Amino acid sequence: MSLLPSVLAGTGLIGGFATARTTKNRPAGGAVLAIAGTGAFLAWKANVGAPRAAALTGLYLAAFGASHPLAKKIGAWPAVNAVTAAVVLASLVAGRRK
Repeated sequence: MSLLPSVLAGTGLIGGFATARTTKNRPAGGAVLAIAGTGAFLAWKANVGAPRAAALTGLYLAAFGASHPLAKKIGAWPAVNAVTAAVVLASLVAGRRK
């Protein structure tokens, strides 16, 4: 089982937020999110094919979107950590080689 897509997805979500927050440059955080997400998609595609890779990428993007309203309820870092954990877990379960 390749851990690469899970690591990339986690890096994209946490690293993107950390980059945006540290630099106060949201586009820089978005670039980290996009680059890592693209890498995760390509790794998922190699592992399990395009349809499942697309579904996992959709989850990745939905998690990014969901972190914003969730942050208003539980705080920014807890929200980012929660959605990241969900995506990484889904990646480990559904993104493994057949």
